[in-house]
Amino acid sequence: MDGNEQQQAAVKSYILAYNAFDLEGMLVHLHDEVVFRNISNGEVNLETRGKIAFAEQARLAAGYFTERKQTIADIQFPESQVIEVAIDYQAVLAIDFPNGMKQGDKIAIKGRSCFRFENDQIVEIEDVS
Repeated sequence: MDGNEQQQAAVKSYILAYNAFDLEGMLVHLHDEVVFRNISNGEVNLETRGKIAFAEQARLAAGYFTERKQTIADIQFPESQVIEVAIDYQAVLAIDFPNGMKQGDKIAIKGRSCFRFENDQIVEIEDVS
């Protein structure tokens, strides 16, 4: 398996774990100093640094949904050590949100996730919607 194939397998494994609410599975391919950013409408609205902070945020976020699924629509390799994934995201809310969305509401978003690698580990994830 070449580098791109290994990285692609790691990304697919991460997404499968995310969909299954499997926190440990999500952490398997992450570097200890992983940086995660969520970017919405061009602004960073969440950033974590380090695997522990990522795990805490992922555990908290899992409670927001009764169902969630990221589906890979496309995969690109824009540069060495980087994978960009077009994502179709669907979820069902487990709680009421401050923006007026209510428990049981369904959301569907198209976005992209950019995964940066170092030594076969994910060192950066940017989710953009």
